Amino acid sequence: MSKTTMKTKTMTLVGLFTALLCIAGPLSVPIPISPVPLSLATLVIYFSSNIIGCKKGLLCCLIYIMIGLAGIPVFSGFSAGISKLAGPTGGYLVGYFFLAFFTGFFADKFPQSRKLQLLGMILGSICLQFLGTLWLAVLTNTTLLQAAFSAVIPFLPNDILKIIITITLAPVVKKQISQISME
Repeated sequence: MSKTTMKTKTMTLVGLFTALLCIAGPLSVPIPISPVPLSLATLVIYFSSNIIGCKKGLLCCLIYIMIGLAGIPVFSGFSAGISKLAGPTGGYLVGYFFLAFFTGFFADKFPQSRKLQLLGMILGSICLQFLGTLWLAVLTNTTLLQAAFSAVIPFLPNDILKIIITITLAPVVKKQISQISME
């Protein structure tokens, strides 16, 4: 495969996964006991970073955040702007970078080990949840424990399901993508 073809394929995949993130991000379900909505954005980040790796997964997150900051409603609940990033759930948006980094790093370094890829997703999730919860606690003037009970505990089953989906389906999709030639 030529360098130009590889660049085209890389750009296409980054664009595709960024678009999926922009579609999934706003589709959120409010949770009555939490200021944090249930979103599919983390599923896309697990999936894309596992498939296209750390650097490109981080690039997808960066483009997504920049699109939202530019005013295009790609954040949860079809919101956008600096106020969303600076608000109580902004720490979770920043945490997306940690999720993409650890998921992609472990997928890059250990492509044949689902156990280590699983570890990467768990580490990324812990960083995302810790940063988001700390940010939420500070901005809502609650304790870290109170913030965790409203913004972490209710989401654990959902996060586990997203990780299972990724660890099961991403290798299949990755194999299919590697067979695509962009001529």
